[in-house]
Amino acid sequence: MENQTVRQVARISVGGNSVRVVLSNAFGEKPLTIGAGSVAIAGKGGEIDQATLKPLTWGGKSSVVVPPGTPILSDPVALSAEALSEISVSIFLPKKTALSSVHWDGVQTAYISGPGNFTSDAAFKADTTLKSRLFLSDIWVDAAPESQAVVFFGDSITDGNCSTPDANNRWPDHIAKRLQEANRKVAVVNEAFSGNRVLTDGMGVNALARFDSDILSHPKVATVVLMMGINDIGWPGENAITPDDKQPTAQDIITGYKQLIDRAHAHGIRIVGATLTPFAETFKGLPTEGYYTAEKEKIRVAVNQWIRTGGGFDGVIDFDKVMEDPAKPGYLRDDYDCGDNLHPNDAGYKAMADAVDLDVLLGPAR
Repeated sequence: MENQTVRQVARISVGGNSVRVVLSNAFGEKPLTIGAGSVAIAGKGGEIDQATLKPLTWGGKSSVVVPPGTPILSDPVALSAEALSEISVSIFLPKKTALSSVHWDGVQTAYISGPGNFTSDAAFKADTTLKSRLFLSDIWVDAAPESQAVVFFGDSITDGNCSTPDANNRWPDHIAKRLQEANRKVAVVNEAFSGNRVLTDGMGVNALARFDSDILSHPKVATVVLMMGINDIGWPGENAITPDDKQPTAQDIITGYKQLIDRAHAHGIRIVGATLTPFAETFKGLPTEGYYTAEKEKIRVAVNQWIRTGGGFDGVIDFDKVMEDPAKPGYLRDDYDCGDNLHPNDAGYKAMADAVDLDVLLGPAR
């Protein structure tokens, strides 16, 4: 990209009267130049509510250079945003820019312009669109002082893979809505990405390596909800995604969990474990159908048993029982399956969220 503007939309969970935007050059090998930026309440498509448009600044300046490997936090911007508002963030990239720090499975449209700086335009003519996040990492809101945050730490199922784009149908999105309806002052932070594994890099950095940057970097984190491990089980092996990787044992994955539990507790953060959902016949008929085998299913069952009974987590969410076909143990329910025997559809994601006891996340309401 060069001399182009990117406009992206993200829904916040709690409301406030000012926001700050975090951009990331975490995976960039060269400095990232942001020529200008803006924030506003989003309208339809790539449009914004012009009356709410505010320029972004960094240290009082309208442009900034982000060093390789780092995030950059904007100055606070006075913007009144209600809970569950959709916020539009626009950035102008004046120099040739590689799309390095990208969340590829964003399930949200990113609008990319032709040549020029269009960060202040109400309407936005896109030459290209992507369903990925480009450089946009976080939106911080000056929530009420007693507010807390829950971080959802996971893979494609928490990332919302297969859900309807631009519809906020990830299961943490539904949790955010439930929390607001229950008048809980709790921010929902989704730190999941498709392909993530506990122990091994793949389509991004493994959970053990990214725990500090993706959990501890957030303010007021009270609880982490961990749903991860199915890719550790499924990726290795013949006719799978990474055939040369060593197949981990259930104990290997459990040891990874224990590390995450210890590190959360060392910072006074609760950690809730979610069982791994059924995956029988995942990718059947495709070149990667080796993602599932009967032997891998035994690993999943053993991992889930430890999540339920091992006593390591501060709470447990049993998604396995919610999503399993009662007539076919080990299989995802047909009415919750998006078609690959692994990922839920919109109805499945809502069922997951509806099954969560909110008190498990933070304890009983005060």
